Amino acid sequence: MSDSYDAVIIGAGIIGAATALALARKGARVLGLDRLPAAGYGSTSGSCAIIRPYYSTVDGCAIGWESHFYWRDWAEFLGAEDERGLARYINCGCLRLKSPANGYLENTIRLMDEIGCPYEDWNPTQVVDRMPAVVMDSFGETKPVDDPAFGVPEGPPLPGGIFFPDGGYVNDPQLATHNLQRAAEAAGAAFRFNAAVTEIRQSGGCVVGVTLEDGDEIAAPVVVNIAGPHSYKINRLAGVEGGMNVTTKALRHEVCHVPAPEGHDFEGTGVVFSDGEIGVYIRPETGNHILVGGEDPQCDERQWVDPDDYNRDFTDLWNVQVMRLAQRMPTLGIPQSGRGVVDLYDVSDDWIPIYDKSDLPGFYMAVGTSGNQFKNAPIAGEMMAELITACESGHDHDTHPVTFHLRYTDRDTSMGFYSRRREVNRDSSFSVLG
Repeated sequence: MSDSYDAVIIGAGIIGAATALALARKGARVLGLDRLPAAGYGSTSGSCAIIRPYYSTVDGCAIGWESHFYWRDWAEFLGAEDERGLARYINCGCLRLKSPANGYLENTIRLMDEIGCPYEDWNPTQVVDRMPAVVMDSFGETKPVDDPAFGVPEGPPLPGGIFFPDGGYVNDPQLATHNLQRAAEAAGAAFRFNAAVTEIRQSGGCVVGVTLEDGDEIAAPVVVNIAGPHSYKINRLAGVEGGMNVTTKALRHEVCHVPAPEGHDFEGTGVVFSDGEIGVYIRPETGNHILVGGEDPQCDERQWVDPDDYNRDFTDLWNVQVMRLAQRMPTLGIPQSGRGVVDLYDVSDDWIPIYDKSDLPGFYMAVGTSGNQFKNAPIAGEMMAELITACESGHDHDTHPVTFHLRYTDRDTSMGFYSRRREVNRDSSFSVLG
């Protein structure tokens, strides 16, 4: 069987579906492929789906701040119905604690001022008023639980935090992806599932399509790698890693679900909460639970894995992350058994995504996106569509990077920031914070 399209997108996670939508809206005949049974079934389904403006670079912050408006106006952005309903954006706000470890967020404040993102500087009383289960003790750098100083306060209490009123989370990341699929289909895109790509077909030094595991050949002059944790394997199929200064690999992680402390309505009044001292972030979860994720502290060994062969069971890391949270919330109960998610991140060398072309004409990539790019998916899709359209029209993006206009915040951003050829960005947090 052979079909022909203008563009094939490998991966129907949140960014793959968003890119299919954006390209279809530009008039391209688009086919989205995924090795799994449905859109958003891969790493997207394990996403914490947090919407926040703070990153470690001005470009990251600008995109993060812009993304809030897409989620705020989700139905308007989609412009299409979904029989399953629409995902909901819960605008509960985000709170980051100030500590010596993060320079009391002075850089974050500077970046927010630069992009015009609103924030509030909260004192300790304001923090505790909003989060009554929290104590403001300082615990120094994040420590392993077997460190004798673990949980022992040191130095003066923390001076407060920065609250971002425009931030929160999306209640169902898989549903959000299905919403994008339906919007893309309404714009003319098609999708095929249970369709694993085994070959990036080339002729005359250019992409000409893909071959699927079942032998089907699909012709297309444009192929876009948005395969999440499998992205590096797709890049190897295409033979493009040699032209990349920044590459990606798969990182195993665990996310915990625990009941909120007794008497604390965290689901109703809680916020997205980031604590660099204890190395965790949290957000409200259904059933008055707390979702607990790790911020990749230096004291923890990172688990780089083969995305087709890794341990999908909880390990001691689950208990470690919950015990770290219990330092900040002393009344937090620690369940006997783990609940939550074991999944993978698709991580670049500096934890900043690659939204770029490749050295193989017609082959593009939106990779290194897991952990901190869910929120930016609608914008990433539009950026990729603009990049592809420009390059296929003859624009030399490597020499003169495409500029993308952020329509809500009226800023221009250079897509050269996301280049595969960039030097590793030393301003990055080198963590899930981006």
